[in-house]
Amino acid sequence: MKTYIVSKAQSENGEEKFLDDNLWEKAILLTDFSQPWRKNERIQETSFRALHDDKYLYLRYDVKDDDLIIFDNYQTKRDIIRSDRVEIFLRKDTELKKYYCLEVDPNGAILDFAATHYRLFDDDWYWPKGHLFTSGTILEKGYRLDMTISKESLKSLGLLKDGVLEAGIFRADTNILPDSKNPDGDFKWITWVDPEMKEPDFHVPSSFGRLELSE
Repeated sequence: MKTYIVSKAQSENGEEKFLDDNLWEKAILLTDFSQPWRKNERIQETSFRALHDDKYLYLRYDVKDDDLIIFDNYQTKRDIIRSDRVEIFLRKDTELKKYYCLEVDPNGAILDFAATHYRLFDDDWYWPKGHLFTSGTILEKGYRLDMTISKESLKSLGLLKDGVLEAGIFRADTNILPDSKNPDGDFKWITWVDPEMKEPDFHVPSSFGRLELSE
């Protein structure tokens, strides 16, 4: 199983929702992403970093995108699937009897839902209030997405066990807006762990790796 080491870095007052950029220098840079179902097409660069302190897990995605698309008519949180976005899935067990999905657009809008294998989604579920924070920054050639998750919520959901999280780290990259003829748009699916499925699918046990929180 692929493993990423989450370094420890304490913010000055211990209460910051987002880390200062100088602290991100302590994070290991992960760029090992692939586009398994469209290998012959150009892949736009994605990088991921993670840090943690006593209270929070901090995630950062830096995304190169020369044709950024954000759907501008959200009616429900599920509409976020129409936009470019980054994703992280966190599982409670290896069989995916219970796992949780966070999909976040470049502005920081969140689609959060609970799930059960296979592809049984509960959109009425929300991450515990006050325990998840996002910040999106649109750049000239892409975007940056910061996400902060409390360790309290990760533990209460049964996800953080002995300093380890099992996670899938993904990106959805589109250059076609959804319309009446193609309501889902056209996405390139980018992943840290190749699930080795014939068709694009992250909702399978083989799409997860490990995040190990260092001391």
